[in-house]
This record gives sequence, structure tokens and C-alpha cells, in this order.
Amino acid sequence: MQPRSNSSDPLLTAFPAELASDAEAVLAVMPGSRLQPHASFSVVVEGQKILIPYRLYNDEPPTDAVASLSSRQRQLLHCLYSRHCDGLVRQRHLEKVVDSTNPWVVPFVVQLVGEYVLEILVVICDELRDLATPGTGGYLAYGQFIVDNPAFFARVQRQVVSYWSCYYRGTYASFRGYPGCTLLDLLRSAASDRAGHPWPNLAPAGARVDGYC
Repeated sequence: MQPRSNSSDPLLTAFPAELASDAEAVLAVMPGSRLQPHASFSVVVEGQKILIPYRLYNDEPPTDAVASLSSRQRQLLHCLYSRHCDGLVRQRHLEKVVDSTNPWVVPFVVQLVGEYVLEILVVICDELRDLATPGTGGYLAYGQFIVDNPAFFARVQRQVVSYWSCYYRGTYASFRGYPGCTLLDLLRSAASDRAGHPWPNLAPAGARVDGYC
């Protein structure tokens, strides 16, 4: 496929305006797709509303094209491909950015917390354990993002419970043992500290959950 044209590309809205030139450089190396990105979700990053695709269908760019990008541009590329329709592709690109504390990376990671691929949850859980330590860069970045996007995070909390209830009760009889639960605890802790009050917990207190799936 030919590289996509980046003129008025909807993927430009996935990042704050000051990253537009970097985003254009990324889009220039991405192969085109016969399918448009599927839907989008809206969040606020440092006071700016951005629209991130729920799924995209572009093939991955060649290695030499990725190598031609700057470090920040490669981070943008990995963020976009963390929204890919293939879970293995999502995980591969997530692993390149999950340790970043850049505010515009955070929503891509939090969205994946609310999805269904267990291996991705484990990757995020392993990397974000530092959120238990107040004052770290991740603690501040994730806490602020949740404070700025309470409805978005409420939906993520409900999704984590729902996917556990639907797919993972056989492996994790108690929600407390599920990696998604650990992640929610870490994220709520960061948000509580940033907000100055306990963040609402929408997860079940015990092992049984009714009304899901």
C-alpha cells in the first residue's frame, strides 16, 4: 500500500495541537488502509480535547520508515498502533510506550486497561506498579488524567469488571485476584492523591458480580 495522505487526517486529533507536525510526520510513513478508523473516544489532555480512534486497520510501516522518525514521533506512532485491530500489534506497540509519563501517552494506556486482552493487562500492571509510590512521574500524570476525565475512567472501571465477569471468572474466581483489579486500585490511588479525596470505586467488593454480561 502507499503511504496515507495526512491532509485533514482524523488521526491528527489523537494528540494535542502542539504535536501536529510530529503527528503529520508519523502519518506520512503509515501505510494507507481501505477501512477508516472505527469510532473514537474523547478525553481531555492538559486542557485540550482530543479524539482517539477506537480501532485502526493500517498495516505497520516498514522498520526503516520507523527508524527515520524522531524519538517523540516514534512514541506517537506506537500510541496509534496500540489502537490496532490486532491484539498482538496493540501489545507490541504498547510495550514501547507504557513506561512513558508523557500526558498524551496516558489515555492510550488507560483505554487498554478497560479492554479484554489479559496479556495486555499484565504488561500494564507490571509497568505501572510505581503508581503505588506518591510523587513519581507516572503517579502525577495518571492521577491528573483521571481527575480531568472522571466519566471516561468510570467507564473504564465498569469495563474491567464486565470483561472479568464475562471471560476470566474461570481463571480468577475473585475479582481481587484479577490484574485489572490491581490496575484500578493503582489508578484510583493516584487519582485520590491528585484530587485530595478518595476516588469512587465502581469495582465489586467481593467475588460475585451480578448484572454483567
